[in-house]
Amino acid sequence: MKRNKTFHKKKVLVVFFCCTALLAGLLIRLVWLMVVQSDYYSEKAQQLHERERDIKAARGRILDANGVVLAANKTVCTISVIHNQIKDPEKVIAMLVKELGLDEEKVRKRVEKVSSIERIQANVEKEVGDRIRSHGLEGVKVDEDFKRYYPLDTLASKVLGFTGGDNQGIIGLEVKYEEYLKGIPGQILTSTDARGIELDGIGESRLDPVPGYDLQTSLDTNIQIYAQQAALKVLEEKQADSVSILLMDPQNGEIMAMVNVPEFDLNEPFTLNQTVSGQISTEEKQDLLNQMWRNPCLNDTYEPGSTFKIITAAAGLEEGVVKLTDTFSCPGYRVVEDRRIHCHKRAGHGAETFVEGAQNSCNPVFIDVGQRLGVDDFYKYFKKFGLLEKTGVDLPGEAGTIMHDPKNMGLVELATVSFGQSFQITPIQLATTVSSLINGGNRITPHFGVSIKSADGTYVKELEYDVKKDIISPEISQTLRGVLESVVSQGSGKNAYIEGYTIGGKTATSQTLPRSAHRYISSFVGFAPAEDPQVLGLCIINNPQGIYYGGTIAAPVIRSIFENVLPYLGC
Repeated sequence: MKRNKTFHKKKVLVVFFCCTALLAGLLIRLVWLMVVQSDYYSEKAQQLHERERDIKAARGRILDANGVVLAANKTVCTISVIHNQIKDPEKVIAMLVKELGLDEEKVRKRVEKVSSIERIQANVEKEVGDRIRSHGLEGVKVDEDFKRYYPLDTLASKVLGFTGGDNQGIIGLEVKYEEYLKGIPGQILTSTDARGIELDGIGESRLDPVPGYDLQTSLDTNIQIYAQQAALKVLEEKQADSVSILLMDPQNGEIMAMVNVPEFDLNEPFTLNQTVSGQISTEEKQDLLNQMWRNPCLNDTYEPGSTFKIITAAAGLEEGVVKLTDTFSCPGYRVVEDRRIHCHKRAGHGAETFVEGAQNSCNPVFIDVGQRLGVDDFYKYFKKFGLLEKTGVDLPGEAGTIMHDPKNMGLVELATVSFGQSFQITPIQLATTVSSLINGGNRITPHFGVSIKSADGTYVKELEYDVKKDIISPEISQTLRGVLESVVSQGSGKNAYIEGYTIGGKTATSQTLPRSAHRYISSFVGFAPAEDPQVLGLCIINNPQGIYYGGTIAAPVIRSIFENVLPYLGC
């Protein structure tokens, strides 16, 4: 009996201590949750009783050189529904179908979906949003939002780029300067009960968004319009595939205009700018859109042809392998190893000086200069001039130069490269390199972005760009300007001449691959005033019909633009 009583007492004590330990553990856990973790669970509890709706920030504007607005914001609305707050689903569905013009099945599926909040449609015109709000139906939320708007529609479309449904940049300056333009989104917080019903008397709290900064650019709307009109005119006259025109300040790299016609409507960027016959797949349409959005001035490469003779001339003069008075003989071709390479004038130019060879755009003269340089020195200047690197232009997707490997470059390749064939560069690379050779020898970085400003015009940041000094001597740069001025005043570039102005430049006519297709690229690069260049222009006409010589059809385009731009700039 005694033994049983002792055992019973021990059992009671064990149970007591177990219960005490359990209660102590629960107490410690309770203290931990209520004291140490109180902030965490308080926040969690609040989140259960709050619904968040994002508010887009007003995106910063894009401005031209004179403050003209190129990209702005338009007030739109986002329509959403909160399932637990809807009292008359059929009435809500009917109203949304009527006001938004959507399919009833699509609206019904979203209204009946059990979720904290369901978006019905974004980017709804403000007047439509106001009508929806005026119905006063519970569970329907109308939040004012922003949509990107481009006042000038197609102007500089491939430069400016556009934004997607989330208001983020997709191409062009919109994506390049996203970090400055995007701003910081805000939020609307709505208090609800455990069932998700909005609590009366508490209402909504609002965290206001922070607008993005404005981007001031060097693009000049007036010059862009001059250039676009000229491009459209020659596009139609020559029934060309496309025309690209680039105007920049050769002293500092600021781009005044960049035209690529046909352009597209920035306010309807997913609408093709060409007629398509028959049905096309989603993939085919996307391919066409990607082509439409491409900026040929920097996304595409081409054989520059005789405009590249400017680079060969600069290298030859700087290295001292050629002087202005050196004489050459052109029988209409030059034999290099086993290859006969023709001049554009099959009958030949006869005896001529180096300057006359430049004026005549004579291939044999520049083949000779290239041979005098040799592969190693030619590559030395190719690298020194910056042609083996990208320009660093502030637009996405810049392509690099496609050049022979020096190990595989023989005399024939050296000969063809010397007059601008058998390799490819981008138009922006050609314009930048020529600018750097005629501005005294400073390799500049082409760009649009000038400064970042707040909405009230206060400067936030001045944008700076690299400059590489002395890629050629100032004396050779001056000599080169004189040679190129004579090309326009006395040579193949005479169709770019403007009385009362000194214009320098170089024509080109190159052929695309395969050569058997007989498709040509006509181009001209010019600058003015020749003695102190303030503007450089490049025109490239792809696959013109009929006469295709650069001096005949591209040089007049730059002349017509300069006739407007030079007085406008006060040159």
